[in-house]
Amino acid sequence: MRAEEPEVHPEWGPFGVPLFDGPEAQSLSRVGVIDIGSNSVRMVIFDGAARSPAYFFNEKILCGLGAGFSETGLLNPQGKIRALAALRRFARLAEAAEVSPMLAVATAAVRDAKDGLAFREQVRAETGLSIRVIDGAEEARLSAQGVLLGWPGAAGLICDIGGSSMELAELKGSGKVGQRATSDLGPLKLMGMTCSKKALRAHIKAEVATLAKGFPETPGRLFLVGGSWRAIARIDMERRGYPLKVLHEYRMTPKGILDTLKYIDGTDIEALRARTGTSPERMRLVPMAADVLRALVRKLKPREIAISSYGIREGLLYEQMSDALKERDPLIEAARHSEAQSARMPGFGRKLYRFVEPLFPRARHDKKRLIRAACLLHDVSWRAHPDYRAEVCFDNATRANLGGMTHGERVYLGLALLHRYRSSRVGTGFDTELLALLPEDQVREAEILGRAMRFGAMFAVANPSEHGTLTYRPKRRELILRLHTDAGRDLFGEVAQARFRALASAMDVEPIIEQGS
Repeated sequence: MRAEEPEVHPEWGPFGVPLFDGPEAQSLSRVGVIDIGSNSVRMVIFDGAARSPAYFFNEKILCGLGAGFSETGLLNPQGKIRALAALRRFARLAEAAEVSPMLAVATAAVRDAKDGLAFREQVRAETGLSIRVIDGAEEARLSAQGVLLGWPGAAGLICDIGGSSMELAELKGSGKVGQRATSDLGPLKLMGMTCSKKALRAHIKAEVATLAKGFPETPGRLFLVGGSWRAIARIDMERRGYPLKVLHEYRMTPKGILDTLKYIDGTDIEALRARTGTSPERMRLVPMAADVLRALVRKLKPREIAISSYGIREGLLYEQMSDALKERDPLIEAARHSEAQSARMPGFGRKLYRFVEPLFPRARHDKKRLIRAACLLHDVSWRAHPDYRAEVCFDNATRANLGGMTHGERVYLGLALLHRYRSSRVGTGFDTELLALLPEDQVREAEILGRAMRFGAMFAVANPSEHGTLTYRPKRRELILRLHTDAGRDLFGEVAQARFRALASAMDVEPIIEQGS
């Protein structure tokens, strides 16, 4: 999706003054969330740039609190023992990490179980944690907000599957959550039903039809949230031989996912578990979740399906943010934070961006944000060994926990950063299969951006635009560097000259040097 063109700030340009180091973001610098679901109990401590947080701590226990609920109406006894042990540990860890605020929520299993209240009281007595039980509509809203954390302005439907329930919510494309609905289509609950496979699939189909009433009939995009969906996505990657093993923003077509669901039906589950590294507890839910997803895709007929690694926990963090923070670009804020923490000269990335921007006169906002992010990140890996710095940059960009980027954009950013440190990809170990995620013209453009950053960072370490400006004349096939200070002429030494020629060569233009203001 393409964000609207932002208002240009006179000092900071089109990306605005950074907020991550202001009081609004500092108050969220370490937020803890405990999510007590029907299948898993997880604690996440978010740390870093508040708009695009890093995971300071992330631990999950697959307790199976909702196992057997359909027969007993009670929480699973063994699951309660494991959940209490996990929550005692989490409370100690949160105390040691000085987390504030600390949020704990419980969903379908604790909400519906006869002994849910007693379990909450026991948790409070043993750990001091106060658990907030949320209903299905609230669960859907928080999951939708988690998607918004990574995709500002996202539009479509989100579907969050847990162990005992499944929720649907509408994202309107304006940062607003619309209609919400909940169902009992969690795989743990479905596995407790005693009926034939044919009858179970008919039940799923009918429940999906009821759930989908009132929602757009053909949403442009369906965002999938939840561990069972992520497990299916890993299988889809394995079936396709997909080269980038990052689940967040992984995209599939309806036909492709239906082919994968058929593949799951015909393949030994243990073999799939071994090939994808999925836990046994999660994999046992996959066949039932696959039946639900098949009915969902056939009913909704989305144009595209995307996996979101962000859900309720991230939605709770998003809930704590001011409107000003919510409106910021998560990629730019994370890149700024990384520069401030790790670059040799924090603040230089903005100046480098201004220096190289004339090379991309037709770039739209979605491309400009990638160029800006690359400039902010261009020096954050400087402590790596020089022989491996290019590869480290590439890996950081393509595999880092960054929101607001497609997989193709990850490769574009990684490729630009690789060429920031190396003119050639030969010998870098760069996986050429990843190039298939980018059109050929984008591969070339990313290389040009990398070489431009390589030249700009070498030319002047403080502010290259103070001493020289770049002009690109595509019709004349010329790249002009105008040196307008004596210092600029001194700075344009042999190494800088070589990098300028290399940039011109990548652009297939004639390098020209001019003197004067």
